[in-house]
Amino acid sequence: MDLTFLLDEFSEPWSLAIGGLVVGILFGAFAQQSRFCLRAASLEFSRGAPKDRLPVWLLTFSAAVLCTQLLIHLGEIQANEARQLASPQSLSGALLGGLMFGTGMVLARGCASRLLVLSATGNLRALLSGLVFAVVAQASLRGLLKPVREWLAGLWTTGDIGGNDLTEMLGLSTSVTFGFTALWLAAGLVFAWRSRVKLWQLVAAAGAGLAIPLAWWFTSAMARQAFDPVQVEGVTFTGPSADALMLVLSPPGDLLDFDVGLVPGVFLGSFLAALLTRELALQGFEGGKSMARYLTGATLMGFGGMLAGGCAVGAGITGASIFALTAWITLTAIWLSAGVADRLLTSYDARAQSAGMVPTAEPVKAAS
Repeated sequence: MDLTFLLDEFSEPWSLAIGGLVVGILFGAFAQQSRFCLRAASLEFSRGAPKDRLPVWLLTFSAAVLCTQLLIHLGEIQANEARQLASPQSLSGALLGGLMFGTGMVLARGCASRLLVLSATGNLRALLSGLVFAVVAQASLRGLLKPVREWLAGLWTTGDIGGNDLTEMLGLSTSVTFGFTALWLAAGLVFAWRSRVKLWQLVAAAGAGLAIPLAWWFTSAMARQAFDPVQVEGVTFTGPSADALMLVLSPPGDLLDFDVGLVPGVFLGSFLAALLTRELALQGFEGGKSMARYLTGATLMGFGGMLAGGCAVGAGITGASIFALTAWITLTAIWLSAGVADRLLTSYDARAQSAGMVPTAEPVKAAS
């Protein structure tokens, strides 16, 4: 598609920011309506009690991967120019960062994208946790925590194993990747049927997933048509949250790009969706211990997400959609650590409850 009309009307940075804003609005609205949440999905799976969150995540994931692979096959997305495949990535960072992120999202009761979506609906717990997440992500990217992140990331990289493209390393054909993704889609539909998930929730889940290939397509088209170099990228929230924070704290300048438009877009999309469906409601913390748990989780996610090179969406779906090895490692680590953290937290809460220290832990659905 020819995007010169956009480039003629606006500057290249503003065109990228507008594209990010549109993608963000779509993702935010669909994520809010579908109740998309990796934390809730992983806990339903680890507890062996799948309800609506697991099929929603599976449909979002499979829609993103399937459509991204289709657009790559058609030549509309230059996946080899994406950061995850074009430059060396950290294997140690993917593993350690994924473990930290998964633990953090259980403590904070939501991943980075879920906190952003919830904050737009009036959830003050998510808003404060999201701000802490962005601050720690910025400190890990360019601030005090940068040396620690770089040391951990440098322990083991994709340069040591010859690349990060799973399709190339394993010799996977297009039919194999499509078939693999179709299995995820089928699993999602089966779980959705067994759990009697509402049709609109499934449609919204697919809509959230389609925002990922839309981002890949838009940035690929801009990379082909813009005069200045443009980074081919999808939807992620760790780096963009840090950039959005700096945009608020400093003059725009050359900070305007796709990422900067994405974060306010998700917030706006979620807010509008909640407003139209009358789901706006102020919610606060339930006590000091609850607040400490949230902020600890946000801190772990901020550092872990930056160390892993992406969050639950950025690595877990966006990176996985182009079959980046580090993304699949991060996604696996997030799922495993979330299950372990939930079991430890549930055990601790049970002991504390028996001792009369804290109230009984909330169920997965209410906690998301």
